[in-house]
Amino acid sequence: MAVIHNTTMTPGKLELLAAWLPARPWYAGAPDGPNLNKAGGFRLDDPDGEVGIEFMVVTDTSGERPVAYHVPVTYRGAPLDGSENALIGTAEHGILGRRWMYDGTHDPVLLAQLLALLQGRAEPQQQSVSDTPDPSVTSHYTGDVHSTMVTLTFVQDNQDSTNALLETKPHGPLTVHVRRVLSNDEPPNSTAHVNATWTTPDGTEHHGPFAALHP
Repeated sequence: MAVIHNTTMTPGKLELLAAWLPARPWYAGAPDGPNLNKAGGFRLDDPDGEVGIEFMVVTDTSGERPVAYHVPVTYRGAPLDGSENALIGTAEHGILGRRWMYDGTHDPVLLAQLLALLQGRAEPQQQSVSDTPDPSVTSHYTGDVHSTMVTLTFVQDNQDSTNALLETKPHGPLTVHVRRVLSNDEPPNSTAHVNATWTTPDGTEHHGPFAALHP
């Protein structure tokens, strides 16, 4: 189960994201950087207990209208080999020490657990409370056979999403579609999707798709 430490992280998550976001193709904020606030999310457990997995939502009020970004991240105690381009930044954790924070769409541990969640095989956890499931996160899977991830083949960022191509068994190639700019629109032609909750700056609560699975 996810363990949340009540401690500091320096620099903080929002500070790291503020420096990283403007270079993303789905960034829609001001040219001189975003104005970020936490707006929701949830966690998943790494079965091996080594990697922290968080699905963060941050709202950006720097542009013409508020935007809710979905940023899956992983926290590691050592660099992830071959993933320098996915590094969001490093920080000092008050208990765990140096942590490497990665864009989770490039991290095989997060993607394997997200695939499991999409197929109803993983239990989402509260973002800020230890050992507590989050029933507001729901998944819907239309298939009758579950897949397991073999390897991550390719990752592509788009204008409002990121696609991760996975090699799985027994289904072969599958695409995990991660929504980056959140809206209430349901994903078309998906075999599975995960919905979760976020809050806009005016206090309105929304529930919509965070990720989907495509053949």
